[in-house]
Amino acid sequence: MPHVLVLNASYEPLGVVSMRRALILVLNHKAVSLEDSEVTLHSATSALPAPSVVRLTRFVRVPFCGPVPLTRRALFARDHGRCVYCGAAATSVDHVIPRSRGGQHRWDNVVAACRRCNHTKADRHLTELGWRMKRPPAPPSGLAWRIIGTGIKDPRWRPYLEPYGGADQLRAPQWGEYEHHDRTEQPVHPVPLGRAHSGHPAPVRRGEQPEPLSA
Repeated sequence: MPHVLVLNASYEPLGVVSMRRALILVLNHKAVSLEDSEVTLHSATSALPAPSVVRLTRFVRVPFCGPVPLTRRALFARDHGRCVYCGAAATSVDHVIPRSRGGQHRWDNVVAACRRCNHTKADRHLTELGWRMKRPPAPPSGLAWRIIGTGIKDPRWRPYLEPYGGADQLRAPQWGEYEHHDRTEQPVHPVPLGRAHSGHPAPVRRGEQPEPLSA
């Protein structure tokens, strides 16, 4: 069943609830529907469009919220579901500074990576491989990440979330680009600095392991 975005009376995003819960809030006049979904609910005598976005009629004071929880869904959302090293579809989580060498499991040291880059990097530092990232990883911020971090999304929610952070993620087509991978894309895997290459990695045949890149 589709989910519904709940906004405070001040339009700040609060969270996501089930359609049934949202409908109860509306019928009890505790919330008003701002956007309807494509679902129509029928009773014995009437039909009612199910809400997609509701706003509470009374302001709810929310306790202080700490950092965005570091989950796989939130991490892939931050990195658009792409490997930060080569741009291919991400399938795993990598610690920039390996945990075996003192790296911590936190936002500024964790990135999304493809299987090949993760295998090649192993427990080495980026400097040992000569790899570079376009930008250093950082923790996401903004109230919108209460929603983005869950992985639940609806294009109708974008106008209500964009003022509260995560603009890059929300501007993806259909707000779901990071979950749809183009299998025809030919990613360019990182190579050590100074090594001449043709722009594409050598093909890896089925059953073979990617050739490690020497420092």
